[in-house]
Amino acid sequence: MKEFFETYIQHQEDIEYFLQESIKNIGSLSNHKKNDFKQLYKLFPSLELVYIINKDTKIQTSSNFYRYKNDDNARNKDRSHLISKLHFKESNIAFSKPYISSATRNTCVTVTIKEDDEIFFLDFQIDILLQKLNLVELNKPFHSVTKGFYIVAGFSMMVLSIITILFSLYDFTFYLFSKNELSLEMIFKPIIALTLSIAIFDLAKTILEQEVFFKSYSKNSKVETKILTKFLTTIIIALSIEALIVVFKIAINDYDQMINAFYLIAGIALILISLTIFINFSSKRYKQNSVEVN
Repeated sequence: MKEFFETYIQHQEDIEYFLQESIKNIGSLSNHKKNDFKQLYKLFPSLELVYIINKDTKIQTSSNFYRYKNDDNARNKDRSHLISKLHFKESNIAFSKPYISSATRNTCVTVTIKEDDEIFFLDFQIDILLQKLNLVELNKPFHSVTKGFYIVAGFSMMVLSIITILFSLYDFTFYLFSKNELSLEMIFKPIIALTLSIAIFDLAKTILEQEVFFKSYSKNSKVETKILTKFLTTIIIALSIEALIVVFKIAINDYDQMINAFYLIAGIALILISLTIFINFSSKRYKQNSVEVN
C-alpha cells in the first residue's frame, strides 16, 4: 500500500495529465447520468465510485454509483468538508491527494469536475491505475496462485520450526531423566536447534508479511537486504555455537584435530566478512538511489 502512494507521488504530474485529458475526451459527464455512468466504468477500469454534489448547497444530490451497484444511503448528505479541500485548476478540475477510501477501503485518488451547478466526484483505484499506466506490475490471477503457494510454504515452515523446538526440548528432557551423564554437547544441541528454529520461523514470517498479508508489487532492495541479513545472522550464530562445541570436543578428546576446528571458524569468519561487505555495498546503493529519487 505504501509503495502505491510513493509511486503515485513520483509520477503524479503525468498521472493527473492522463486523467485530465481522458476525462476531457469523453465530453460532458451529465450525459452519463441517465445510464448510471456505466459507460465511464467501461472506459476506466480503475474507476470505482462516482457521485454528484450541488455546487451551492454542498449536498450530495445523487446516489453512490459503484461499478456493479448503486447506494442511495449517501444521498442528501452534507459534503461541505470535501468541497473545502478542493483546489480547482483553470479547467475546473481538481485532484485529491492519495488516500484510503472509507466507502471501498481501497487506495484511491479523487478527480473532481465542475459542470454548471454540479460537481462530479470520480474515485480512481490507485493500484489498477498504476497498472494500466505500466508503473507497477500487477497480475491478479498469477498473484492468487503465488499467494496460495506462499501461504502453504510459510505456514508449513512455521509448523516445522515449532516441531523442531518441541522435539529438541523433548530430547533434552528425556536425556536428563534417563540417568545418563550430562555432557556439554547435550546442552548445546538444544541451543542450536532453537537458534535454527528461530531462523526458519523468522524467514517464514517475513515471507508471509511480504508476499501474503502486505503484498509487495515492486522490488524493494532495502527489504530484501534486511531479510537476507537477518537470516544469515541467525545461521552465523548457530554455526558459531557448533564451532564452540567442536573446539571443546577436540580439546578434550583429540587435540591433533584442532586444525579442523580452525577451518570451521575460518569459514564462519569468511561468511561474516562477506555479509559485512554485502551490507556496506547495499547501504551505499540504497543511499545513492534515495538521492537520485529526491
